Amino acid sequence: MHRQNKLRLQLLLGTALLAAPFSAFAQTAPAPADAAPAGLDDIVVTATKRETNLQDTPISISVLNSEALENRHVQSLMDLADGAVPGLRIATFEARQSALTIGIRGIVPNDANQPAREQGVGVYVDGVYLGRQHGLGAALLDVERIEVLKGPQGTLFGRNTEGGALSLVTRKPTGEFGMRAVAGVGNLNSYNSELHVDFPAIDDFAVKVDGVISAQGPVTKNPLPGEEGFGAYDRRGLRAQVRWTPTDNFTADLAADISKDKNTPFYSQLLNYNPNGLTVVPFNSTTIRSVNGVPVEIRALSPLVQVNGDSIMDVADIGVPQQWSVDDTKGVDLHLSYRPSDDLELRSITAYREVAVEQYDNIAGAHRPPIVGPNSNFSRYSLAGLWQHQFSQEFQAVGSLGDRIDYVGGLYYFKETASDDASTPSTNRWNADGTGYTILDPTPTIRGFRSIDRESRAESESKAIYGQATWTPAVLNDGLHITAGGRFTQDDKSGVLSKVSNAVTNFTFDTKTERFNPMVTVAYDVNHDVNVYAKYAEGYRAGGASSRSLTYRSFGPEDIVSYEMGLKSDWLDNRLRVNAAAFYSERENSQIDFSLVTVIGASTRNTLETINAPGTTKLKGVELEGMARVTDALTLSASYAYTNTEVPPTRNPFSGVVQQVFIAYTPKNAFSVAADYDTPLFGANFKAHIDANYADATQAFDQFELKNDSSFIVNGRVALTDITTRDGGPLLEVALWSRNLLDEQYVYRRDPSNRGVIGDYGNFNTPRTFGIELRATY
Repeated sequence: MHRQNKLRLQLLLGTALLAAPFSAFAQTAPAPADAAPAGLDDIVVTATKRETNLQDTPISISVLNSEALENRHVQSLMDLADGAVPGLRIATFEARQSALTIGIRGIVPNDANQPAREQGVGVYVDGVYLGRQHGLGAALLDVERIEVLKGPQGTLFGRNTEGGALSLVTRKPTGEFGMRAVAGVGNLNSYNSELHVDFPAIDDFAVKVDGVISAQGPVTKNPLPGEEGFGAYDRRGLRAQVRWTPTDNFTADLAADISKDKNTPFYSQLLNYNPNGLTVVPFNSTTIRSVNGVPVEIRALSPLVQVNGDSIMDVADIGVPQQWSVDDTKGVDLHLSYRPSDDLELRSITAYREVAVEQYDNIAGAHRPPIVGPNSNFSRYSLAGLWQHQFSQEFQAVGSLGDRIDYVGGLYYFKETASDDASTPSTNRWNADGTGYTILDPTPTIRGFRSIDRESRAESESKAIYGQATWTPAVLNDGLHITAGGRFTQDDKSGVLSKVSNAVTNFTFDTKTERFNPMVTVAYDVNHDVNVYAKYAEGYRAGGASSRSLTYRSFGPEDIVSYEMGLKSDWLDNRLRVNAAAFYSERENSQIDFSLVTVIGASTRNTLETINAPGTTKLKGVELEGMARVTDALTLSASYAYTNTEVPPTRNPFSGVVQQVFIAYTPKNAFSVAADYDTPLFGANFKAHIDANYADATQAFDQFELKNDSSFIVNGRVALTDITTRDGGPLLEVALWSRNLLDEQYVYRRDPSNRGVIGDYGNFNTPRTFGIELRATY
């Protein structure tokens, strides 16, 4: 399954050189020997609420523009799980595509399915905060760039951004006619299409419409006829935007979007059997012997059950009922901008969003309990629903006082209501000796007939005032920049757990939290091309309550203090770019998840308690990014993230034992290298891209030391672009692409919860995918 380290290093080095041979046949006219390559392009970001050059912005930021997203065939945030940005970690919750776990710098909220649980990394689309991790796997709608802001961003980006912010910026209407169309097909019965139309302005109004369809068949087939396979998706999205510019100093942008993401979870395989070396007894044994409550015997596997810890299964061994999970998201936002003078812009962002999820997850068959022997029920069907709606209003003032002071100030209001329920019926039944099974009556899986494990509702209200100012004193050739700011936040949260194990309850929580989070940055321009900075920032993540707890146990907020030093530099006439950052953070009251899986009759219960760890969690690391324009045609890039985490031992609420705990999905070492080649060819342009991404093994759970596998993913794309058709006709592009080009397979989520009953089970990444695309641009 895994390649040797030596081979991996050879492949990484080869990636940087792979594009070079293309020049032998693609370069139509060699450049003069004394001609230097053109410099690297400037990258514009909005991390400080104003457009600035990335190299002049004293924050650790990684940027993926639209071309980078195309090169990697990124169609949703799910695709960034390959490690395109080493410091950004994305994984499914459990094996479900319905909700994503997003982490930066060791800030990773593991359980994403709780209405009263907050993110540690804020996700924003055009400045609008998305309150839930559900629906984040939806198709991307014409994204211009993705900015990954690392470290606490509480001053300008709000609460719950102690690890950083993921900011998606979309293309806006231009008022001039333009159209881009995309159509593609690939393996696994995949296909994708896009249509983006800019309409000519009518008076002061410009309109833009975007539509996207992205679909893929199952990675693992389901042998039960008529049921869906595993790892499939069908994502569809539509957005319309209207821009009104009645005067030169006023702009109003109104946008509305709707998306439907149908998906099935990735198959959970049995990776090993009886890893604890228990005594094996026949499958039809009526009892299992235990000592002091700990099993010392284990049933033999059914002859139908397969153990495979090396590669993803093409066809599941056990057929189970499985239908689409469906995520419906929609929203509307209004952006107003008024510029009364050249030195001041007043903004308003008003937004309303909804997400509704119906989850169907029957991924494990007989690979996890309940598997209780002859004539017993098995195959846990995890059924859940989540419904959320949010309203937010933000006012901003962005301006300057003379030539020395730039400032940002604002007011923020956020209101959210979220509710959920969950049920876990079994769908299959063994015969007496495990040589066959039957499918049970589906009635308990139908909403309205389910036995409800939990049902909860939570409400959140957040109010904030924030501001920061940058002063450039008349010293050191105007090279010194001092920024100071802060945010005062008041969070009110309440909730009720109204049903547990199908019984009516009335467990509640009600909290009110106030925080002031300051930030100070000192930056210095060593010269026009080299900038250094030092930053101090605080942040926090609100507390809440676990809806998976039997008593709705609440937990408090966690607070972080972060120190960062960084370098932004361009060299060799802007042909070489090197950026670096080193950080050290201390987090108090870290929110740690402990889970306990219990078998209750023919069903299972996953009880989860979230505990605030005692003492100080220490997070430290280094982030490096480099880019080089080797020739006018060839560009090489590389990035690296080192992250070290230390969490104080914490008492397990189920066992009472103080144990070591961990940060999930955070590799100690991760890096990515890429090569891009672009040159004229036969009156068109030839483009080639390849990237390689490595990450160390990580934990999948806070409480288990057992690790997942390390990963090494290579993606590639070649394209012939700017193909002319006729006068006034579209420019065409034909591209071949592949994700996971080397078909590397690794376990990204390994669960040891059922070692004493059957063995470890887990999930593999998606195998190699590839396809062809045609693009037309008018």
